[in-house]
Amino acid sequence: MLKAFSQALALAGAVMLAAMNAASAESLLRVVMHSDLKILDPVWSTAYIVRNHGYMVYDTLFAMDADGQIKPQMVEKYEVSPDGLVYTLTLRDGLLWHDGAPVTSEDCIASIKRWATRDAFGQVAASFITDMSPVDAKTFRITLREPTALLIAALGKPSASVPFMMPKRVAATDPATQISDFTGSGPFVFKKDEWKPGDKAVYVKNTAYKPRSDPASGLAGGKIVHVDRIEWRVISDQQTAANALIAGEIDMIESPPHDLLPLLKKEPKVRININPTSSFQYTFRPNWTQKPLDDPRIRRAMWTALDQVPFLEAAIGNPEYYKPCKSIFICPSALETKVGMDGLLEGNAAKAREMLKEAGYDGTPIVLLHPTDVAVLANLPPVAKSQLEKAGFKIDMQASDWQSLLGKVSKKEGWSVFITAWNGADLLNPVMNAFLNSSCEKARAGWPCDPEMEKLRDQYARATTAEQQKKIAAAVQLRAIDQTQHIPLGQWSQPYATRTNVAGFLTSPVIAFWNVKVE
Repeated sequence: MLKAFSQALALAGAVMLAAMNAASAESLLRVVMHSDLKILDPVWSTAYIVRNHGYMVYDTLFAMDADGQIKPQMVEKYEVSPDGLVYTLTLRDGLLWHDGAPVTSEDCIASIKRWATRDAFGQVAASFITDMSPVDAKTFRITLREPTALLIAALGKPSASVPFMMPKRVAATDPATQISDFTGSGPFVFKKDEWKPGDKAVYVKNTAYKPRSDPASGLAGGKIVHVDRIEWRVISDQQTAANALIAGEIDMIESPPHDLLPLLKKEPKVRININPTSSFQYTFRPNWTQKPLDDPRIRRAMWTALDQVPFLEAAIGNPEYYKPCKSIFICPSALETKVGMDGLLEGNAAKAREMLKEAGYDGTPIVLLHPTDVAVLANLPPVAKSQLEKAGFKIDMQASDWQSLLGKVSKKEGWSVFITAWNGADLLNPVMNAFLNSSCEKARAGWPCDPEMEKLRDQYARATTAEQQKKIAAAVQLRAIDQTQHIPLGQWSQPYATRTNVAGFLTSPVIAFWNVKVE
């Protein structure tokens, strides 16, 4: 009996040791992202941290590759009728939701409908659609009222707000209400039970995910996951995050402050990575619904009061990573133009004062929101405050963390201006640019209401030649200057920092965690 007991004890010990070895063999990637994750609905919010979360959990019908081309992703094949009015899309085999249910055409139709009610590009694309209906469980048909080249481009757009596919039961959620079910079909599964805002968000490999057979390229191709577990750690102090990377306590910082890059470059086990496709535009967004910025003349004076360079110096500091750009479209791009920009964005406080006097500005305070916890944004509002006050504006600057700021700007009352950054992939044309959406209540926070801008965006959607597109884009910029949907404050690039044993990040405007290995 004693011998049998000893054998059983040895066997139990071996099992425990095997379990411990298996657990220790689990690969882990520890990342500090640019912001804490507090919102989980990538349709409800355009915040890039929510978009990044979306790419972890969900998948898309189409995706943009490293060359900027839109490729099928969840879609196996699609056909377009000779008249350009009917698109028939067939899903790949083996697509499953995280709960094991198959992805169906009805799921995709419901997801497109919810996304298209909130996204600027989606709204324009949806205006062409007369019907979406399933053919069978894996195939569905989209019928248009007139031909457009925008449909596939919209379904494959790479950044906020991405048309992620969700189960029909989730996509049925009112677009104005955040979802509470986070079931996706993407390469990672979100561990809601381990999510602690202010501490960490956890994702684990979706072992049932079936990647495409073609090589990964940008956000397209085979999403092969090599890491079992990814933890997004929250470290609000940037120096502390840098020290943690140097010490090997974390593996990556998505957006290290530019002033810490020289320190990190000196470390032999830290690599600074430059993403050639990742360019950002700082953007000044006024709230049209609140006085005094309900007056276009007062909004217009801001173009004259502001100067891009001090913003870029304050936030980025090193000209290696920034450049002024007097265009509402990204520089360089096919639609880049300086039309209408003469004398603007040069900090002419005296002229701006004259404009305010002519407009009858009565000193009503401008409530300027100040996010304090996002390094690339935190130094911008004080610059805006200084420049606008020199021009005669009265500024009430209110500080908060970024996620709280996003909550504030979801409501019309209580704010006048916030400054954010848009990825260049979101600024390529008037339809994609969410801040140019001027459809009043359907527009993004700031709620510009400008029928003329909507006519121009509609014309762009129907343009058939590059020459027509450029002409309309120039008219869009002139209208944007006149009405001030937003003001560009210059461009910058954001390197990311990793330990030298981390490799495999793809060239993409969005940080993607498939293809990544911890060696």
